[in-house]
Amino acid sequence: MNKYTFLDITAFTGIFVILFLALFLFTVKTKHKLGNSLFAFFLIANAIDACKYLIHDIPENLINIEAFRWSIALLVPVIFYLYVRSICFSDFRLKPKQLLHLLPFVVFNLILIPGLFLGTPTEKLYFLRHMNDMPEIHFFEILFETSFQIYFIAAFLILKKSRTIYFENYTDPNLSLIRALNLITIVYYLLHLLVLFRRLVTYTIGFGEIRDWIITVDGFSFLVITCWYLFIALSRPEFFRGVNSKLESTKDIAQKHKAAIIIDDETNERIEFLKEFMTSKEPYLDSTLTIQELAKQVKMPAKDLSVLINLYMNKHFFDFINEYRIEKATQILKDPLQKEVTILEVLYQVGFNSKSSFSASFKKHTGKTPTDFRKSSN
Repeated sequence: MNKYTFLDITAFTGIFVILFLALFLFTVKTKHKLGNSLFAFFLIANAIDACKYLIHDIPENLINIEAFRWSIALLVPVIFYLYVRSICFSDFRLKPKQLLHLLPFVVFNLILIPGLFLGTPTEKLYFLRHMNDMPEIHFFEILFETSFQIYFIAAFLILKKSRTIYFENYTDPNLSLIRALNLITIVYYLLHLLVLFRRLVTYTIGFGEIRDWIITVDGFSFLVITCWYLFIALSRPEFFRGVNSKLESTKDIAQKHKAAIIIDDETNERIEFLKEFMTSKEPYLDSTLTIQELAKQVKMPAKDLSVLINLYMNKHFFDFINEYRIEKATQILKDPLQKEVTILEVLYQVGFNSKSSFSASFKKHTGKTPTDFRKSSN
């Protein structure tokens, strides 16, 4: 089997898997319908782009379709950016103004109309044979690379913002899922570096054996990443619930109101009241507790409570709540009358819903694993 046959088999398998996964995302019942649909469109756009590995000769009557296929690549970073927004922000909705994201795709196709789409068969063939010297193709590459960098930088910034806000407002962020979304973004960017390397080789060395092998590696990477996407879809049927896009980090709130972090008597009273409430009412036992729900219980505006905990007490809401949960867990683990209670039962009792999250938080606050702590206490 030569590398061309290998590339054909790899590309065909990857395209089949990716389209199957897209069909699954369109049909599966979930509350995250928008996110699933956007990711499905992202996969389909990648499958269309991956057809390049199977196309060795373009029939004259299909040149226009092939040229239109090139422009699909301009939609990929846009769709991925919108997908990240839909996952990170639970209140994200598609709006008419977001049609502006399609502008590069539309502009490129308009540029191709006179020189290619409406050209004679001879002009089309000339275009294909000399397209690497065509200003339209150079414009496409610059446009694609610019939009790619802008949208992926924007996606990384959204992930960073949502992670910060999540820690400040929720007690049970599923870090493994957040990492998965980060990893998908990073891996897709690394795949893009292969494309850049191929273009660099094309313009410096030209067509040849090295470029062919780069395309083969690129095609194989496409198959591996496609299978990885499928693994994620099967092992993690839904991502984390997302945060409200209108929420602000406490740092932004402090800067906006130019709040000085000075703990006066009133602030001390609020802190002591909050600590007493946490000890006596034990709201942290609710595994889905959010800062908005706690604010209702203590009858305090959510922003004020967020500033109180995150700025004045210098703790993320996540850590603030988990300290009480771990304290409660240590009491149970030290109690000889509850030695038959399993570690799993303990973590659910104190408000955790993940064994890994419980173990990490427990070791962070006590320096020991729950099992070692129980042994040393008894």
